[in-house]
Amino acid sequence: QVQLVESGGGLVQPGGSLRLSCAASGSIFSIYAMGWYRQAPGKQRELVARITSGGNTNYADSVKGRFTISRDNAKNTVYLQMNSLKPEDTAVYYCNAVIKVVALSKKNYWGQGTQVTVSS
Repeated sequence: QVQLVESGGGLVQPGGSLRLSCAASGSIFSIYAMGWYRQAPGKQRELVARITSGGNTNYADSVKGRFTISRDNAKNTVYLQMNSLKPEDTAVYYCNAVIKVVALSKKNYWGQGTQVTVSS
């Protein structure tokens, strides 16, 4: 009933930038917090950045000052602007959203993931 579709991943050189997008669609009544997580090979999935419906944000210490999360509530879309990318940012990035579907309770949803590779 709900889909999160990510886009914007790819290969970038160290110091470069990428912008990830994630659009939610389906029988959406309301969207609460939205966020981005990442998982590198052999590591656990970790929170990168999160934004509430009111616009409050929080970031992992490793990305503070380099990444910016934002959302367009009219488009049910969350963005992650990633600047000054480092090789250690290489991972699969997953979109996450807490969504209330019409006639159901709110639930946690995940996107399919998009690969970000930072390499020269």
